Amino acid sequence: MNALELKIPPPLVMLLTGLLMWLLATLSPAATLALPYQGYLSLLAGLAGACLIGVSVLLFVRARTTIEPTHPGRAARLVTGGFNRISRNPMYLGLLLWLLAWALWLGNGLALLCLPAFVAYLNRFQISLEERFLAQKFGEQYAHYRARVRRWL
Repeated sequence: MNALELKIPPPLVMLLTGLLMWLLATLSPAATLALPYQGYLSLLAGLAGACLIGVSVLLFVRARTTIEPTHPGRAARLVTGGFNRISRNPMYLGLLLWLLAWALWLGNGLALLCLPAFVAYLNRFQISLEERFLAQKFGEQYAHYRARVRRWL
């Protein structure tokens, strides 16, 4: 296990990424973007992210399983309903949508470059280890789910 795996909770990674996006936008005004309906698009992305996260958390609570990302071994059940039918990580997708909303609000091209970095970080230091725990705990059930549903979308 790598020193960064499961150490920084994804919401904190999102906040740090958002701070980096703000710094980039502040330090590089030449990369400003002006998109039509930019504010509305930002609001839409933020609301979509909130919906993904809220509904997914509710389903995990109903299933009486953990939403604690730094302890995936505590998962009691495999949740495959709701948004988990189209994404194995709808809560992380919701965080990504919040970052997209922030990038749109900032209106800066360099800020948008942080989105793939966020995805790469989560893939490497969070999701890959979660997937190993789930495969060990749920075996064939998880293998079928993983074959049917993509990691992000």
